[in-house]
Amino acid sequence: MILFGASGHAKVILDILFLNRVSVEKIIDDHPSFEELFKIPVEKNDNLLANEQAIISIGDNGIRKKIAEKYTLQYQQALHPKSTISQFSEIGEGTVVMANAVLNPGCKIGKHCIINTAAIIEHDCVLEDFVHISPNAALAGNVFVGEGTHIGIGASVIQGIKIGKWATIGAGAVIIRDVPDFATVVGNPGKIIK
Repeated sequence: MILFGASGHAKVILDILFLNRVSVEKIIDDHPSFEELFKIPVEKNDNLLANEQAIISIGDNGIRKKIAEKYTLQYQQALHPKSTISQFSEIGEGTVVMANAVLNPGCKIGKHCIINTAAIIEHDCVLEDFVHISPNAALAGNVFVGEGTHIGIGASVIQGIKIGKWATIGAGAVIIRDVPDFATVVGNPGKIIK
């Protein structure tokens, strides 16, 4: 297994992999600023091989998408053993689920998503590829989140809401109305500011 990206996000993913007894050979980074992370070598991205097992360990949704489209790798999941994941949920390749996150029945989580620490994804939610749900954010049932959207720390989304692609939901926002593509929404109740 290799990781792509030597950042703080990589530290959390490494911890999950170690807890699951998955060995990591190396971490690849375009601009490495150190030689190792938790005793795993960090190498410049000079010689990335095709078909290696990998996880993209970069928090930025757009960069994760570019890397996933550029490299043909066997993308793996990292699921924290202290997360609660329904057997009736679906999780795409490359997705990571952090400690104390909850995914309830009927959830469909796309590829290369981040379900961060203590995030709650209620029943029948759909998250498209490259979505990031930040720590302590909560999505009630039947919420749809479009590709590349970032939902900030502690945000709350009521049931049945549709959030478009590449939107940004601010920290602590309370979303009670649908959100269009590319919008930035903050506050309680959430208001579009961009």
